[in-house]
Amino acid sequence: MTSRWTPGHISPITLQLVGPRSWTEVPALLCYDPSDPYAVRIAFGDADESAAEGEEGIAWLVSRELLQAGLERPAGDGDVRIWPARATADLLYLHLRAPSGEALFELSRATVAAFLRHTEALVPSGSESALLQLDQELDALLSNGGPDSPGR
Repeated sequence: MTSRWTPGHISPITLQLVGPRSWTEVPALLCYDPSDPYAVRIAFGDADESAAEGEEGIAWLVSRELLQAGLERPAGDGDVRIWPARATADLLYLHLRAPSGEALFELSRATVAAFLRHTEALVPSGSESALLQLDQELDALLSNGGPDSPGR
């Protein structure tokens, strides 16, 4: 059984996969769900509802704070890094690394900034923890997942 992901805001975006000799357009969606207020999902693939739900293609969860910082300066360490281009005002670089390989993308700074403004309208920065149901999550964790869970 899969749970449906209910987005608070979705924005289509086209990333340019930077290759050794050429660039390839990669359609994606930036997705934000207030029930997971710290994260932004980047769903690669066709810009449709199934991609936003993470059912088709590949999706990465990225910190909203990391995206915000990357608009102005290099941000991130390890698997996800983002930084603004020096020569072009509307260009960001996004570097993703996984055990199977790594990819460097170019994307629109203006599109990411507009998307983040929408997420701020839904959940202002600094108020994310008020949306988390930490007591319920802790109870579920301490009871091995809840009353229907098989436990260990």
